[in-house]
Amino acid sequence: MSIEASATFTVMEPETLRRMFAGELGHDQDFFIYSRHFNPTVLNLSRQLAALEGTEAAYCTSSGMSAISAVLLQLVSNGGHVVAANSLYGGTHALLTHFLPRVSNITTTFVDIMDLEQVKDAIIEGKTSVLYFETMSNPNLKVANIPELSRLGHEKGVTVVVDNTFAPMVVSPARLGADVVVHSVSKFISGGADIIAGAVCGPASLLNSMMGLHNGTLMILGPTMNAKVAFELSERIPHLSIRMKEHSNRALAYATRLEKLGVKVIYPGLKSHPQHELLKSIANDGYGFGGLLGIDMETEENANRFMSYLQNYAQFGFMAVSLGYYETLLSCSGSSTSSELNEEEKKQAGISPGLIRVSVGFVGTLEQKLAQLEKALARFFETGFSLKN
Repeated sequence: MSIEASATFTVMEPETLRRMFAGELGHDQDFFIYSRHFNPTVLNLSRQLAALEGTEAAYCTSSGMSAISAVLLQLVSNGGHVVAANSLYGGTHALLTHFLPRVSNITTTFVDIMDLEQVKDAIIEGKTSVLYFETMSNPNLKVANIPELSRLGHEKGVTVVVDNTFAPMVVSPARLGADVVVHSVSKFISGGADIIAGAVCGPASLLNSMMGLHNGTLMILGPTMNAKVAFELSERIPHLSIRMKEHSNRALAYATRLEKLGVKVIYPGLKSHPQHELLKSIANDGYGFGGLLGIDMETEENANRFMSYLQNYAQFGFMAVSLGYYETLLSCSGSSTSSELNEEEKKQAGISPGLIRVSVGFVGTLEQKLAQLEKALARFFETGFSLKN
């Protein structure tokens, strides 16, 4: 696909412009008006992501949060209600807890997504519009039972929206029953930690409504993806599958080694993980269990000390937020990407103060990185720190 960088597009006849604005001619017939509406290069990437997730349509946005915000504002009217997992990315939690109630009187009931009865009881028939959760919760990696949650949501007449940022290729929520899949494309899909982008994948009817001239959130709010960014991303899609396999391969190797060394590690690929068998049953063959793991060092002090050793002593990875990069990234979730949650909300979500979220990269040999990991852990114990378990 070429880069169609133009902000606006010409027509040969005046009547054509009128017909485009009237909705008689559109992008499906290769008629384009303005790049905030539709752009050929962005549309090409959108079609790739729809194919990736197995949905009728998709559209790409300027960030993951813009994709999430636009979907929720399109599906939930003023005074509406959302049921959401109590363990979510901090930005999403802030959107649901603070922003939406303030600007549109949209309220949210947060539930333990593992408890299907609790989910069912929280849905208010006639008022709840959306059931929202993540494939693997950020940061504690609880795996959602997407088939059962989708069945439950549909029985209650709500739209099931799943954030699949942590698990592209690994899990396909739409193929398991979800209605809408959102992504922070900035993460694994991009892979380079150099682009901010998002995507909404779902039914054509929803995407068309979101691009509507009068009431479409993508059209009216304008979270437009730049065509040059879309072109860059479309060049990365072909090797996403290879990258995801190696992220997963490394994550399982690190998690297995850490568990043998007596460290409390959270990874769905381990048999000790509560949803290990669930993920095995819903995951796509050959892509492993994802590229994120958690290391619970119990206290923030322990977590900070260990991260410092991992970066500055052993050169295992970098202290930084975000994920999906080819380098390993480390962050103490409670004081960083989940800092929007108060202490009680973190407790309910099961986020330990010492939980280190590890986004596993794939540079260097596996043997080299395992040696660096063990070097940092040995230094941690040598300096007098110890874990209860």
